[in-house]
Amino acid sequence: MITCSNCETAQFLQITQSRVYFEDGEMINEISETYECTLCGATGQYVYDEDRDTETVTGDVELTTERPEYA
Repeated sequence: MITCSNCETAQFLQITQSRVYFEDGEMINEISETYECTLCGATGQYVYDEDRDTETVTGDVELTTERPEYA
């Protein structure tokens, strides 16, 4: 789950830009999403790279497998 690291919740996150990259026209190779928190104004980006099987999160958002403190 992507959460705002300032507000510790995903409730106010809004996707402001989303891109999906296809290398061969069929398989998804990369997903890129830019987020903005409508509560505090924080921004961040999530990128999933299929080739490397990695997830990268930058800015004021974080990736967590746990339930946020404020849901």
